Amino acid sequence: MDRRGFLAFLGLLAGSGFHAAAAEAGPAEPAPSPQRVVSPQRVLPLWPDEPPGGGGPRGEARRDRRGAVRQLARPTLTLFRPDRPSGTAVLIASGGGYRRIEDGKEALPAARWLAARGHAAAVLDYRLPGEGWGAGPAAPLQDARRALGLLHAGAAGPDIRRIGVLGFSSGAHLMALAAGAVPMGAYPAVDAADTTPARADFAALIYPVLDLGDGMRPTSAQRRMVGRHPPPERAAAWSATTYVDARYPPTFLVQAADDPVSDPRQAPLMAQACARAGVPAELHVLASGGHGFGMGEPGTDAAQWAGWLAAFIAGLPR
Repeated sequence: MDRRGFLAFLGLLAGSGFHAAAAEAGPAEPAPSPQRVVSPQRVLPLWPDEPPGGGGPRGEARRDRRGAVRQLARPTLTLFRPDRPSGTAVLIASGGGYRRIEDGKEALPAARWLAARGHAAAVLDYRLPGEGWGAGPAAPLQDARRALGLLHAGAAGPDIRRIGVLGFSSGAHLMALAAGAVPMGAYPAVDAADTTPARADFAALIYPVLDLGDGMRPTSAQRRMVGRHPPPERAAAWSATTYVDARYPPTFLVQAADDPVSDPRQAPLMAQACARAGVPAELHVLASGGHGFGMGEPGTDAAQWAGWLAAFIAGLPR
């Protein structure tokens, strides 16, 4: 789709009931300055023993100099607690095409940004489906559900009243699935955290990969989860848009019109699915930014989304 066709597509969606905004749509809070650093208070093993289905790599995880993680033998939650808690906690998943986990440029800066503004944050380092786990593509979804259960059980503190999810790229795919009524990824309860409804109260999906069908630009996430040319029923089963219904939480979406990795139609189509289901959705299409911009470089279009997200969270019911 060329730029003119994409803008026409957005115009059609704008009449379907959701809020859409361009990058210049009003003032935004600047991205956090490098001086405002919030350190994690705790790293929590996600599972008390071996994860469901077993398998996977052994030994220490591999972390490159940019902070991306591979070969993770045991999934974890890294918890950030603010000095003055707002009552909101956010579960965060980095992207990386389900080949790696880009914590250094995505989840960790986002967690510090959230904690500096009063929100507890939990960075999820999840199992990667191509690393030999018995649960296969369901492994990261099991981890996300377990993480939500732990947060509802008090892992981020006893004062949490609202729990949201924030995902980048393939991490947005994972968080969007975790926010819906997805049938895959069930596992036997380990403890009381698995008997708590693992719901999300809102979802924020940044340059997301959501629809894994052949009609979208191919991505690493598609190849890892369903294969390069998946049968339509398999693609639909693992596409987050499939599970948007009236129970889906309010959703915040950001994508750049020049995204070269995730098809630029991904976020608008998710907003359209929310509109059909009567779910509040806020869509921001950036004029530029590409893919993988994380919190955004100061002075760029991509730096504005953090302020929009802060306003979105503040406007949600408590």
